[in-house]
Amino acid sequence: MSNMQLLTDYMVNLEEKAALDEVKRLLASGEKARDILDALTKGMNVIGEKYAAGEYFLAELVMGAEIFKEAMDLLEPAMLAQGAPERKVCGKMVIGTVQGDLHDIGKNIFVALARNAGFAVTDLGIDVPPAKFVEQVQKDGADILGMSGIMTMSLDPMAKTVKLLQETGLRDKVKVIIGGLPVDERWRQLVGADAASDDAYKGLKIIQAFMGVK
Repeated sequence: MSNMQLLTDYMVNLEEKAALDEVKRLLASGEKARDILDALTKGMNVIGEKYAAGEYFLAELVMGAEIFKEAMDLLEPAMLAQGAPERKVCGKMVIGTVQGDLHDIGKNIFVALARNAGFAVTDLGIDVPPAKFVEQVQKDGADILGMSGIMTMSLDPMAKTVKLLQETGLRDKVKVIIGGLPVDERWRQLVGADAASDDAYKGLKIIQAFMGVK
């Protein structure tokens, strides 16, 4: 078994310490950071497939996203130092938890999945006001805006953000997806979003479809 396949297996099996130790060992041995990233990405893809098939559940998806994030923290300095070519970006996304809401677990999973799939993601964090979303969409030239919220009060700032996009002439230039446990088709219509999902993996498939990625 190759070193890269071993790393992929650690990732798929959610062996956090083993995966991170292997990333460090591979970097120390002179392996290219981009090759290590590809092995991690392969593992994250398998985790997503297992989740979609009902073999893994939310806890496993959360763990996979956390391992991937920690591994990227190790890899990014090495990629810069090695002058590794940037990954092909399939789309630019701005995302955050809306104003008044401090929950971010679901958002963080979605961000990890999106970055793993090749999206350039600007994560604004939590408690993000409508003006900040719109400002960042304009600054990044974003293709997609993602807004997360799990409280009923989150509906209002989501709708205000979409209204502000319209007022600034940006609405037709960006796809809007909303997510969170209470989010459904009714919320999508009230907000004026293009899509809604209460599942991070399904949400990933939606934004890939937005960008024509299969």
